[in-house]
Amino acid sequence: MMENAVFMSFTFYSTILILKMYVVAIITGQVRLRKKAFANPEDALRNGGLQYYREDPDVERCRRAHRNDMENIFPFLFLGAIYSLLDPSPAVARIHFFIFCVGRIIHTIAYLLRLKAPTRSVAYSVAQLPCFSMALQILLATTPYW
Repeated sequence: MMENAVFMSFTFYSTILILKMYVVAIITGQVRLRKKAFANPEDALRNGGLQYYREDPDVERCRRAHRNDMENIFPFLFLGAIYSLLDPSPAVARIHFFIFCVGRIIHTIAYLLRLKAPTRSVAYSVAQLPCFSMALQILLATTPYW
């Protein structure tokens, strides 16, 4: 599998995306601490009292960004892995992976920094294009086996 340039490219971009998700999780935790808004009573008690067992709009924004990542990056991981097995052009595959990765990074930045619309939705839409392309190619390659 290490000889598969497409899979290695997929692995690189997937790892970047997973690390990005970890960063969002860390940011969420830091915002919770800064805003003193804890999801569990035991965490609130440890950090000042039950009055901090509450929701906060900034924490919820971080959580929505993280949830959106899970809703989009996990399918990409499946599609990209299967697509890598179809022996696509390494250059074309790399473009697919790069566009998705950059789109997701811009989406997260736009989400967390509240960038002006339609930045986030454009980033989301652009990132979906390679996923639809890969899904279509997977379906075309597997249709004879249906």
